[in-house]
Amino acid sequence: MVDFPKSLSPKRVLKLLQAEKNTHSALALLDSATRHPNYTHSPDVFHHILRRLIHPNLVAHVARVVELIRTQKCHCPEDVALTVIKAYAKNSMPDKALHVFQQMREIFGCEPGIRSYNSLLNAFIESNQWDRAEQFFAYFETVGLPPNLQTYNTLIKISCKKKQFEKARGLLDWMWEKGLEPDVMSYGTLINALAKNGRLGDALEVFDEMPERGVRPDVMCYNILIDGFFRKGEYVEAKELWERLVMDAEAYPNAVSYNVMISGLCKCGRFGESLEIWNRMKRNERGCDLFTCSSLIHGLCKAGNVDEAERVYKDMVEKGVVPDAVMYNAMLDGFCRAGKIGQCFELWEVMEKGGCRNVVSYNILIKGLFENKKAEEAMSVWELMHEKACVADSTTYGVLIHGLCKNGYLNKALWILKEAENARADLDVFAYSTLINWLCKEGRLDEAARILDQMVKCGYKPNSHVCNSLIYGFIQATKLEDAICFFRGMSTKYCSPNVVSYNTLINGLCKVGRFSDAYVFVREMLETGWTLDVITYSLLIDGLCQGRKIAMALNLWNQALDKGFEPDVTMYNIMIHGLCSAGKAEGALQLYFQMGCRNCVPNLVTHNTLMEGFYKIRDCGKASEIWARILKDGLQPDIISYNITLKGLCSCSRISDAVGYLEKALHHGVLPTHITWHILVRAVVNDGATMQSSWG
Repeated sequence: MVDFPKSLSPKRVLKLLQAEKNTHSALALLDSATRHPNYTHSPDVFHHILRRLIHPNLVAHVARVVELIRTQKCHCPEDVALTVIKAYAKNSMPDKALHVFQQMREIFGCEPGIRSYNSLLNAFIESNQWDRAEQFFAYFETVGLPPNLQTYNTLIKISCKKKQFEKARGLLDWMWEKGLEPDVMSYGTLINALAKNGRLGDALEVFDEMPERGVRPDVMCYNILIDGFFRKGEYVEAKELWERLVMDAEAYPNAVSYNVMISGLCKCGRFGESLEIWNRMKRNERGCDLFTCSSLIHGLCKAGNVDEAERVYKDMVEKGVVPDAVMYNAMLDGFCRAGKIGQCFELWEVMEKGGCRNVVSYNILIKGLFENKKAEEAMSVWELMHEKACVADSTTYGVLIHGLCKNGYLNKALWILKEAENARADLDVFAYSTLINWLCKEGRLDEAARILDQMVKCGYKPNSHVCNSLIYGFIQATKLEDAICFFRGMSTKYCSPNVVSYNTLINGLCKVGRFSDAYVFVREMLETGWTLDVITYSLLIDGLCQGRKIAMALNLWNQALDKGFEPDVTMYNIMIHGLCSAGKAEGALQLYFQMGCRNCVPNLVTHNTLMEGFYKIRDCGKASEIWARILKDGLQPDIISYNITLKGLCSCSRISDAVGYLEKALHHGVLPTHITWHILVRAVVNDGATMQSSWG
């Protein structure tokens, strides 16, 4: 209870209300003043208290203040009634707003003006009641009240909310015709709606119309469009708008502009440019939010520029910005990627003090330590995770199992999996597939198959990648029948085979010369609806060539071309190698020339294979021409190129020329291998033996 003086004025009450920061206490003060004898509130007192009741938790008190205005018959200006309508509008209470609007004369003693009409119109919009809003606008004409700029801006807002963009555009044109000039809000509302609905071309068109009509776009219009183009990955358009903003004499980049640019450039992988914007932002003393800084740090770290990322991080800390877990994790990941383990642990301690370690932090550090061959330290962090009662997620187990396998601790990884299953921990397909893959690599196929069945029992559906690992494992262990048997049961037990499944099996069959069986799977592959890809053709052709079935390989090659298939350089190299191995270097040369017509660029392997093919048939001239083509195409001969040339020249008794090529290799910094010396020594020995024989 407040003790008031005997004589109380509204001015005194208003001062007391303004001094009271707690709204509930202010309401109690208002009630006490209401009960004071010979006192009535003024419009200013009511206006002050109503402005404080707009918050959702307080809006319920508006009704009793309005009732107090009615009972005291306080004649208030329209502004007081507007505050009530706006409070109800903001809290999606259009019916209450309508009731106040209809009772304005009775409650407040004033007539509703255009601002009251606009506020009620907005109340319907805030509640998504578009039809009622349009019906209410039609009511304007019946009372003879001319709509103003705010009214039309509200109508544009309605049209945009209903995605009637052409209608909104038409309203702008109509306003110009009637001499009512649209403002930045009119255009900005439409630009924002178009951009959010992916119609960036239309949004840019509206934006470009603004200066033509004498309306200067504000920074918000620029920000909306720049953000929209970045979200669609359209870097060029976003950058052009940024340049326009920088050059605009009346609009200046604000903190939002810089944040949008930095975040957008990071999304596009343009981390160098994002750093330039960051530096510009610092020069202009603009603030950068935590999310944007985290994006920049993460992007710079991903690009391998951890030093710049650290500079951004330190700059933020120096400015008093308290990093959150997201920013710390971005920096931690950067240090891990750069192999800066000491700095990882320094930051790790800072994160502990700030209470910012979470499961993502543990996952990043464990993964980073494993990738930097620090398996023991990674396991220590895993143990610490248990001590700190941080619950591991599926990513944790995936990272842990993958790291252990990669660092040679396969049995330990199996133990972790068993421990996780017993504890009913959160696992995923990645954890199982990693183990199966590494067991297959180690030739432990029975264990891999057992883990696969275990995976299914635990409710995880194996994907084709997991199954393909087993098929490949069986083939590597020369257990082709097991591979075929597993393949046959895939569809019913696990998942449908994909192109990789077929290609893996076809490759295994071709390598052991079982071409008829391989073709059975090719036919089955086509019947299932799969299309033969470059790998399938390459595997089949390579298998046929290795089996010296060159005619069949060429026939398959021509079939592929007839079907409109475009071979890649690997497929060309396989066919060229097959022809050269069979002594058909001229045929291989024709394929080489064909590559240019099909926009397939020969690589060094192509040239080396052809050179070797011509040296095999003792055509040193053609082989030399291929060497010249290597240089003409801007390729750098490697030690394989030199060894092929040395061997070819020596086989033609041109040892001095071979020595000349050795000198070229040394001059260009290409170091000889033991194969190089073996070729030359053998050639000299054979040449000496030949000379001795001829002298004898």
